[in-house]
Amino acid sequence: MPPSKSIKDYIRTIPDYPHKGIMFRDVTTLFSDPRGFRMCIDQMLSPYAGMQIDKVVGLEARGFILGGAVAHQLSVGFVPIRKKGKLPGDTLEEAYTLEYGEAVMEVHTDAILPGEKVLVVDDLLATGGTAEAGIKLIERMGGEILSAAFIIDLPELGGRARMADLGIDTHFLCAFEGA
Repeated sequence: MPPSKSIKDYIRTIPDYPHKGIMFRDVTTLFSDPRGFRMCIDQMLSPYAGMQIDKVVGLEARGFILGGAVAHQLSVGFVPIRKKGKLPGDTLEEAYTLEYGEAVMEVHTDAILPGEKVLVVDDLLATGGTAEAGIKLIERMGGEILSAAFIIDLPELGGRARMADLGIDTHFLCAFEGA
C-alpha cells in the first residue's frame, strides 16, 4: 500500500509566477484530485464540528470553490465576496492595499444578517489584505466571524499576524516557507 499523501503533497509550486522570484502555490492540482479535494474539505471542516455556523463566505476566486463545498457539507448558505463590479445587486465595498496598488471587494448588502455566525474560507493567506477586507465587510453587516480557514499559510508574509491583530481565529491545512 503506498504511503498516504498530505494536503501539501497535492499542491504544485510554480516558480517565477506571476513575477520573477515568486513561488506560486497552485491548488488546482489539489482540486483536480478527488481524494485530495475530499481530504481538503474534511480537514477544513474538522475544527468546526458541532459549532453553529449560519453562512460560509468564500473570497474571490478560489475561495468560491472551497466555500461552496464547505457550505454544502454544513448545509448552510454560501456568500461570495467578489472583486468590485462583479455582483449585480446593491453592494457594500471595502478597499484594501495590494503590493502594487489598491483593490476593492464587494458583497451584496442582504447576504449576511446581523448576528449570523460566519466562517470565512479561502485557499491561501499571504499578507491578509483580501481576508481583512472580507472580514470588515462581514462585520459592517453585523455578522459574527467565528473563524477563517485557509489551505495554505505563507507565514513570512504576515497574514497570520494580521488576522491575530484583528482577533480572528484562523485554521490552516499547511504552510509553505519561502513565499
